Amino acid sequence: MNDVSASGKFKWGGIDHNEGLPQPKGARQEKHEFVRQTREKLTSKSGYSKAFDKEILTVHAKNYVAASPLLICLTLFVGIVSMTWMNYFGMLMWLAVNLTAQLYIINQSKRFIKRRAHSTKGIAIWHRKFIYSNLLNGIIWSTFGLIPITYPSLSQPVFTFTTLLLVVVIYCFISAPLFLGLLCSILPIAMVLGITFGFSGQTSQIMMAGLFIGAQALFIVMARQIKESLIQMFTIRGEKDNLIVDLEEATLVSDQSRRKAEEANIAKSRFLATMSHELRTPLNAIIGFSEIMKGELLGPLHNDSYKEYVTDIHASGGHLLALINEVLDLSRIEAERYELSEEPVTLVEVVEDCKSLIQVRAKNKDITLNFSYEKGMPRVWADQRAIRQVILNLLSNAVKFTPPNGVIEINAGWTKGGGQYVSVQDNGPGIPEEEIPTVMSQFGQGSSAIKNAEQGTGLGLPISQALISIHGGTFDLKSKLRVGTTITISLPRVRVMEALAPISPSANNATKARQALSPSRMRQSG
Repeated sequence: MNDVSASGKFKWGGIDHNEGLPQPKGARQEKHEFVRQTREKLTSKSGYSKAFDKEILTVHAKNYVAASPLLICLTLFVGIVSMTWMNYFGMLMWLAVNLTAQLYIINQSKRFIKRRAHSTKGIAIWHRKFIYSNLLNGIIWSTFGLIPITYPSLSQPVFTFTTLLLVVVIYCFISAPLFLGLLCSILPIAMVLGITFGFSGQTSQIMMAGLFIGAQALFIVMARQIKESLIQMFTIRGEKDNLIVDLEEATLVSDQSRRKAEEANIAKSRFLATMSHELRTPLNAIIGFSEIMKGELLGPLHNDSYKEYVTDIHASGGHLLALINEVLDLSRIEAERYELSEEPVTLVEVVEDCKSLIQVRAKNKDITLNFSYEKGMPRVWADQRAIRQVILNLLSNAVKFTPPNGVIEINAGWTKGGGQYVSVQDNGPGIPEEEIPTVMSQFGQGSSAIKNAEQGTGLGLPISQALISIHGGTFDLKSKLRVGTTITISLPRVRVMEALAPISPSANNATKARQALSPSRMRQSG
């Protein structure tokens, strides 16, 4: 953008849009200086008296350049027509002076428009120039009624009145932004016409003088309204540019924060990848040795407290290893480095295996596991380890939150789109609707989970959702308080492996016949 001008744009030098990063300090200072100047304009005491001088002068200069052909044509027409009753020499002198003044003002306006940069002192000088130019125009047009009349005519006063009124209207629209210039251009005309017509002694001319002065008052009010509307437009445009600057600043800060967050996330992933070996190696040793001691493979432990300690060490080590594995899985998923090892998988068989693994925990709480599925479901192309992990997480959560003597329903079948799904429904305490986003967030747990169930890591559901998403599937959680929770995972149709129809004997014989009658066979037999 460019500096604030009549175009309403500004130069944005503080940001490199190719990089989105701040430029050197000097460029940023220029931008902040522009913001400061804009705010000073918008908070000035007068509101608009000197706030937008450059814009106002630019509009005035453009108006004059645009109306210059009309003014020149009007001047020539008035001069030619007026020669029928006015002094030739006086009219020729008036035409020469008027056209010279107009050409000078037109050239002056064009020079101002071409100059893009104006200092505060330069603006003040140009302001005075335009005021003097309007005053010069007003004086020249006011002398039109003072040119000696050689051939008196009844139409001469009407022609003079109409001409000067038209000139006043034109200058009202040209100089409306420059209100002082407007007064300088029309007041001399009103004074001369009011005096000449008012003291003429003729009723018609006196009435025309009064009408002319009243019309001028109306034009002045209209010009004032035009200027206020113009200033309001400049103010709104300045506020818009100011908002754009603030928006660019906010975007810059957001981009920097996002990049810092990405760098921190990459550093976290690298740290976890580096520490995975360092953490899991001693943990595996602790779990292995505690398992040997727990099983008393090298000799009995005579102290019962030692046996309890070994059991606690083994359980804690297993829990910590599972937590580390989940964190590493989540880190790989976030870094988009989780690679699927895809193969043909039968969902029903995976669910059966997971059900048998979780059956012991369910029996300990007297929970019934019911599994139903549709017949003839083909295999799907998926990562068996990931699907198994997801289903185990769902069954484990269902057993965890289902009260004793509860029932868990497991269903598998076809989706409406031709894919396959697995749903797990329990009759546990349920999840309040406002807590579902918390439950689906990393390390998030609902209030009922904290109060009524054993503690967990809060990573099972987020990891399960991410793994299903990698497969292109959907993860849907529906829950109702004091009724239960239903979680449904589905794989898309593109992952379903359709079985090929067997080749019939008749088709096989037809293939052999075509091979026997092929051109190559016929040539060989010939």
